[in-house]
Amino acid sequence: MEEFASWRAHGRRFTHRGHQIFWRDGGDGPDGTLLCIHGFPTASWDWHAVWPGLCERFARVIAPDMIGFGWSAKPLNYQYSIADQADMHENLLRAQGISRFHILAHDYGDTVTQELLARDGERRVAGDESLVIESVCLLNGGLFPETHRARPVQKLLASPLGPLLGLVGTERAFTSSLAAIFGPETKPSDEELHQFWILWCSKRGKRNGHKLIRYMAERRQHRERWVGALRDAPIPTRLIDGLLDPVSGAHMVRRYRELIPEPDVVELAKVGHYPQVEAPKDVLAAFLDFHATRVAHRTS
Repeated sequence: MEEFASWRAHGRRFTHRGHQIFWRDGGDGPDGTLLCIHGFPTASWDWHAVWPGLCERFARVIAPDMIGFGWSAKPLNYQYSIADQADMHENLLRAQGISRFHILAHDYGDTVTQELLARDGERRVAGDESLVIESVCLLNGGLFPETHRARPVQKLLASPLGPLLGLVGTERAFTSSLAAIFGPETKPSDEELHQFWILWCSKRGKRNGHKLIRYMAERRQHRERWVGALRDAPIPTRLIDGLLDPVSGAHMVRRYRELIPEPDVVELAKVGHYPQVEAPKDVLAAFLDFHATRVAHRTS
């Protein structure tokens, strides 16, 4: 398992809209390109525990810190949006000469993925193969705004008090709120929580929390586009979900089964909102099984 400082030291940089984006690149396997899209309020470091296994399977594994997150730029005067985060990922893929790719996403990254799926559908209709999504695997996230149970701190960030919270919020309050969405038997260590805090605060990032949280309103605004893109996706799709997540756990899985045709779901009964951190071996096994069965079968 890679250490926190090493993860940053081995990162790369590219420019999006004039701002530096941190990203990790790896892979020495046979199975094409995998794009890993992290959640809110963390960063690509979320993938470190499953990274070695992913790199054994895929020829390229790419994991950026989205703008406003982690070790990427966190400009104060910036219009943060899901569409712009999707642009950033597409720009990175194109800059690397990648036209076909798989996705593994979590939380906020699920919503970015839904926008990428919507664009993928539009390109398919137009006969445009410049970027093609080959499969999608989602972890816990607010796929349906009607089932997303925002935490108190998220509601505060989205309220008129949001800018003030970004200025006065403490590490203790941040880590307490974050730990509460993990499973009772899979809580992060104090060291892990401190690492999450560093990612949130670096480059004075916490001052932008009230801007980044606007994704919750975007989910409601674009529900038909984003839910429709997931429902109508013509590619293999799997959901791996920690059922004890108070934000998007068992209740979200029930809605997924109602709305998604022939739902492929792996339920992790004792896990909360961060499956790749709480149960990395189980997540990696379920993800690799998905590629060995459904994805490989479809492309063979």
